[in-house]
Amino acid sequence: MAGILPFGAVFIELFFIFSAIWENRFYYLFGFLFLVFIILVICCAQISIVMVYFQLCAEDYRWWWKTFVVSGGSAFYVFMYAVFYFFNKLEIVEFIPSLLYFGYTTLMVFAFWLLTGTIGFYAAYIFIHKIYAAVKID
Repeated sequence: MAGILPFGAVFIELFFIFSAIWENRFYYLFGFLFLVFIILVICCAQISIVMVYFQLCAEDYRWWWKTFVVSGGSAFYVFMYAVFYFFNKLEIVEFIPSLLYFGYTTLMVFAFWLLTGTIGFYAAYIFIHKIYAAVKID
């Protein structure tokens, strides 16, 4: 469920990106895309830090992969949007173009999962380092 917030940050931009890739439309909003990317990075970092904080409060110290998966969970919603886009916006009925669409979309979603998961992991890692570096043992 934590992936909804980062997905919400990029939801509108996905429509323009998919239209540019699959419907041969011109994409000209690169400045706005960069702004959305910055918002995505901030959302992934915040979601990951909050999840790690709650996990450490519950005395569960196995946070490494959980931060990666939670932050990268927005890729699932991106894939669901890609399926929605395929059935509602595109008029592809043949097998090979459908296979190409889902193959490239799967590669894009996997790269998005790696990107957002890595952002979340490093944000949580820096957060953990900062809070435990501040602990004074006398």
